[in-house]
Amino acid sequence: MNSPAVTPPPLQLLLGEEELLVERAIRAALDTARLADPAADLTRLRVADLTPPELAELVSPSLFAEGRVIVLDAAHEATQDTAAAVISYAKQPADGIVLAVVHNGGGRKPGKDLVAAFRKAGAVVVECAKITKASEREAFVRNEIRRAGGKTDPAAVSALIDSVGSDLRELAAAAAQLVADTAGAVTEEAVRRYHRGRADVTGFAVAEKAVTGDVAGALEALRWAMQLGVPHVLVADALADAVRTVARVAGAGRADPFRLAGELGMPAWKVKKAIAQSRGWQPAGLVEAMKVVAEVNADVKGVAANADYALEHAVLRLGRAHRR
Repeated sequence: MNSPAVTPPPLQLLLGEEELLVERAIRAALDTARLADPAADLTRLRVADLTPPELAELVSPSLFAEGRVIVLDAAHEATQDTAAAVISYAKQPADGIVLAVVHNGGGRKPGKDLVAAFRKAGAVVVECAKITKASEREAFVRNEIRRAGGKTDPAAVSALIDSVGSDLRELAAAAAQLVADTAGAVTEEAVRRYHRGRADVTGFAVAEKAVTGDVAGALEALRWAMQLGVPHVLVADALADAVRTVARVAGAGRADPFRLAGELGMPAWKVKKAIAQSRGWQPAGLVEAMKVVAEVNADVKGVAANADYALEHAVLRLGRAHRR
């Protein structure tokens, strides 16, 4: 008996500014669309860069009727005309197309009108709000461990947050790594064993030096991290996050950090740091750096024979990219 065809929801509303949750929701939307059509592709752009005619072209039927996932970022920046066009489309969405709107949950009209219209149209709403409370962070860690197939207890959750910090990407990666390394039983003892020294040497300590061109400092921090048992995947994720952040800030041009923070959906302190880190980077170098962090992410997850060497090689390549 054949499984029933999967019909992805045509409208999705991603509410909030937690980048990890937004990215996961977009990935889930694309994965669902590809269950219905393996050739479904993803188009992603900011609402501020979209005109009504461009939207009409994006959602118009194609010759081969292939599936599409269209993501409109920063919908709170929508102009009156663009919001009206999106709202009009939401009243009668096209078959085979998933339109996902990312909104920070605040802002003014016409962005708020767009949110209300999507809710009224029956859009799937995915909450992606920033996690700021300790209880929310603990719940996130518990869910990540469960999601990876493991079990834990409050003491282990607390120890993991103490060891890794508050960054959700690092917490998610650490939770998955612990589940894999402990056969699913994430205890306080296991956390302390795998993350001893974590407060002194982190993946972000390596990344911050790497993106500023301090190759020697980055290699020294990396070797300490490896000696102290910091998981390879955490370092690779930190490198990727640092490069992506620098690229986004550099691509936004010169602007007030607080205005950029709102535009990019990032905290102001992170924007200020990235502005300083972006000095010395050229566009060609950032393109190469993005390639490096994508490759090392795959390397530490099993592609490379030696994950230590893969990370050292990535740091050296980032240093060369910084000099381009």
